[in-house]
Amino acid sequence: MSTAQGTAPGSDLILQRMMTLHPKIIDLTLERVERLLAALGHPEARLPPVVHVAGTNGKGSALAMIRAGLEGGGARVHAYTSPHLARFHERIRLAGELIDEEALAATLDRCLAANGPAPITFFEITTCAAFLAFAETPADWCLLEVGLGGRLDATNVVTPRLSVITPVALDHQGFLGDTLAQIAAEKAGIIKRGVPVVVARQEDEAMAVIEETAARLGAPLLAEGQHWHVQEERGRLVFQDESGLLDLPLPVLAGPHQIANAGTALAALRALGQDAVACEAAVSRAEWPARMQRLKGRLAALAAPCELWLDGGHNPHAGRAVAATLAGLPPRRLHLVCGMLNTKDIDGFMAPLAALAEDLAAVSIPGEAATLTAAETAAHARAAGMTAGVAPGVEEAITAIAARDPGSRILICGSLYLAGHVLRLGG
Repeated sequence: MSTAQGTAPGSDLILQRMMTLHPKIIDLTLERVERLLAALGHPEARLPPVVHVAGTNGKGSALAMIRAGLEGGGARVHAYTSPHLARFHERIRLAGELIDEEALAATLDRCLAANGPAPITFFEITTCAAFLAFAETPADWCLLEVGLGGRLDATNVVTPRLSVITPVALDHQGFLGDTLAQIAAEKAGIIKRGVPVVVARQEDEAMAVIEETAARLGAPLLAEGQHWHVQEERGRLVFQDESGLLDLPLPVLAGPHQIANAGTALAALRALGQDAVACEAAVSRAEWPARMQRLKGRLAALAAPCELWLDGGHNPHAGRAVAATLAGLPPRRLHLVCGMLNTKDIDGFMAPLAALAEDLAAVSIPGEAATLTAAETAAHARAAGMTAGVAPGVEEAITAIAARDPGSRILICGSLYLAGHVLRLGG
């Protein structure tokens, strides 16, 4: 399938209709998905071998590196990720290419017709559309990223070749539970009987739950710190498991936290029988927008001579990862442009960044009902110890910063939805 250059009216109108008929609410259950998949002839049973990835942080980056590794080894790879940034087509990658407009519109239409008036959420029906597209396009592998949780996520209707769990942290407590153990139990819900599971380093409370689940289901455990190790040594990435040692370049994805994500991806690739060529491709060829991404487009020109960066992280773990990445860059004064949703741990995200930033310009996120107002975001920033003001929008914020502090560094951060807005503006 060719890469679509934008959301054309066909799929756009169908997606709008899906949102209208089936509101964007989270009600975790598999019953609606199973009903629709049955009506579609069970496409989930006709997928290529599946790698199923869950976790709170790093699952998108790990999946991107697994995909780069498999493709570097010559494989055709489907991939399902969410949310999208600039356009819906990004969620469904068919045999290496984003789904094209004609195929997307036709697939969505079929799902809408098969579902009829029955209740179903937007994520559920679009996940079924992805499965339908994957089942009808030849490929060697299928990578599925969990949307929320794991046990009752719409993707959890498959028996994969391999399960992967990236670091688990407190997030979405309203749906997944109030403790790390409860959230880990939801993530561990993707573990299937007898199916190997690669597990990144976890807090002890989360790891105990994952280990118990794997033992109960007879799922071979491949855990960081026990069965594999990864670290940076003298500007290289060193990975070791029982099959031997890999000496690789550092990940092309920016930030020290990507060392751990790369380790997870490499452990997964080794579990799938991939060779050193695939492993090197994983770290050197991966692409994952809005994860400490240096922008080069129209907005970067607007910000010149400032550096302009973009990150979509939105929880305390992400805040710490972003802070560590920034601390490792050549010194420049840092200004933040930030917009967040009211469903996130705003204070936990901002705390690690407070000591690094000169100030913060708060914006609301266009088109998002759950956005904090700019004034609310600014208030949280001031509570974290930052100098903060409000701006009418991203363009106005970066223009003002560039005018008063040319040559500084600007980071747009706080939400994947804000990141998508930035990319649509021409980041």
